[in-house]
Amino acid sequence: MKSTLNLGIVGACGRGSSFKAACDAMPNVSVHAVCDTNEAGLAEARERLGAREQYTSYEAMIEKSDLDAVIIGTPMHFHVPQALAALQRNLHVLSEVTAGISIEECRALVAACKASKGVYMMAENYTYMQQNVIVRELVRRGLFGTPYYAEGEYIHELKGLNEATVWRRKWQTGINGVTYGTHSLGPILQWMPGERVVSVCGAGSGHHYRDARGAQYENEDSCIMLCKMTSGGLVKIRVDMLSDRPHACTNYQLQGTDGAYESGRAHGEKDRVWLRARSSNCDNWTDLADLKEEFLPDFWKEGMERAEAAGHGGGDYFEILDFVDAILGRRPCPIGIHEAMDMTLPGLVSQQSILRSGAWLDVPDSRTW
Repeated sequence: MKSTLNLGIVGACGRGSSFKAACDAMPNVSVHAVCDTNEAGLAEARERLGAREQYTSYEAMIEKSDLDAVIIGTPMHFHVPQALAALQRNLHVLSEVTAGISIEECRALVAACKASKGVYMMAENYTYMQQNVIVRELVRRGLFGTPYYAEGEYIHELKGLNEATVWRRKWQTGINGVTYGTHSLGPILQWMPGERVVSVCGAGSGHHYRDARGAQYENEDSCIMLCKMTSGGLVKIRVDMLSDRPHACTNYQLQGTDGAYESGRAHGEKDRVWLRARSSNCDNWTDLADLKEEFLPDFWKEGMERAEAAGHGGGDYFEILDFVDAILGRRPCPIGIHEAMDMTLPGLVSQQSILRSGAWLDVPDSRTW
């Protein structure tokens, strides 16, 4: 293994550029090449990211550049094709969410990961947010007992952004169902270790908005996905990118036999937790922040300053750190191909369910593919 990992970032003029702070904080990582179809902004992106090379063709970058890994920060429908091209060259891949836009694509991605020497990781940064990590640690230490119910909501009005980044109008609000559910489902799956979603049903709230051209959005305003878990537990996911209201992208609840958690929903509200081991009755909540010193893992405390500077609540830093450690063999990849499928496939199946009037449909297990 080389002493320095050469990274290529595709989507460098957009989402890919936000990985700069995280990459800069890694002593054994170098942004070697950048790629974007935005030729006018590419030179500035190369300079800002400190890269030696720039490309307008992704295929040219992974063919010609001396790369060890790629970060895919492009629109959703490019994630699988670009991951496949890199994996076929045994390059390591960190892909933005979601992993794929169809079950057929996901099957191809799983097969490519099995055949490649490259490490695949999905960049689900919400799993690294401080409050979500604290809840995960509380679960790990048994303070929730057996978790059996959870909720996650991603409520983020994006009608204007749909017009500025037109791919969203197709792949996020142009398909009915939960098209962007990994931010909500990802942390919950880590709070229910050993569980996966085995079946889902989907429903929507109807259509109340039109786009800038007067066309009705294909996606219903609020889409709900009910998820049945391996051991019989239940998870509810809500994704709403159309309703006019303040953003609330990190709403969560978790219920266990010995604990309960509710995130603050509106600005200024506190995240709260009840733990049987800390309270003799069910009447009193505890501010989750009061448990930070005791239950925030050391890796977060040690990397806090760098993480908070990198963006997305620390997620961008820690996912790069985990990706690099997985490449170097220091730790298993925390969101490898099967974890990525566990977070992605339920939403794809919800799109089929909503077309069938909310029928419960099985979610495939990529481990059997």
